[in-house]
Amino acid sequence: MNVEKFVNKAIEEIRSRVGDGKAIIALSGGVDSSVCTALAYRAIGDKLIPVFVDTGLMRLGEPERIKEIFSDMNLVFIDAREEFLKALKGVEDPEQKRKIIGELFVRIFERVAREKNADYLIQGTIYPDIIESEGGIKSHHNVGGFPIDYEFKGVIEPLRELYKDEVREVARYLGLPEEISERMPFPGPGLAVRIVGEVTPEKVEVVRKANAIVEEELASYDKWQCFAALVGKATGVKGDNRVWGYIISVRAVGSRDGMTADPINIEYDVLRRIALRITGEIPEVARVVYDITPKPPATIEYE
Repeated sequence: MNVEKFVNKAIEEIRSRVGDGKAIIALSGGVDSSVCTALAYRAIGDKLIPVFVDTGLMRLGEPERIKEIFSDMNLVFIDAREEFLKALKGVEDPEQKRKIIGELFVRIFERVAREKNADYLIQGTIYPDIIESEGGIKSHHNVGGFPIDYEFKGVIEPLRELYKDEVREVARYLGLPEEISERMPFPGPGLAVRIVGEVTPEKVEVVRKANAIVEEELASYDKWQCFAALVGKATGVKGDNRVWGYIISVRAVGSRDGMTADPINIEYDVLRRIALRITGEIPEVARVVYDITPKPPATIEYE
């Protein structure tokens, strides 16, 4: 890929589509949305309105960090934690969860757009999102989970033909900090798809804490992605008492573009330390397992 040519083309596309109007951009702080934000700002400047939605399904400390990183931009910060958890209450089906989250995102962006008189929505959809959504593997919140009726004049997706490794190339070319350009992928629906079954406030807090431990312990490993998922409940023993606690699955894979992936080789002592930390620091967890399934047949995320 000729990165300079791509950047110039993307900037021109955004500028011509938005024209004299304004655009909302869905900013999550991940590499895709951050690259889109950088491109769009170069294209339309202050006519761009970055919007971060705190769904309550983010990683530990993430909303606060997003505020810090993008403090120099006119960031609109939306606290929608109660809305998302209420909408997901009682829902167990993965596809339904993704579609609920996708629609709620758009409705929130529409509200902001009405307040700011913005006509367009820019989002960081990349090619694997489209392949997996259209192929029936899973609906990404910004593709298969995107409602067919919306108020925007148009949705602009400058990265729709790129794979993740190509997006990282663009991020480096644009001079984005390494914290952004090399950031691990994080699903748009957030921790909701790292909880198998119904999403509850307790489960979210458990998986959020477990995820932070996994990321910390595997920080030095060469990987595409690592995280914790809550996959069910099992019997355990803590002290002299029987407990019926959560099962946390640790997932750590290597990949080039996310379309295929293989589990990375983690030393036993490291896995044991992760298990002891998670069960010791999170009272609700009774068991920790390590997922060694490649993609395919598994997907990287659990839902």
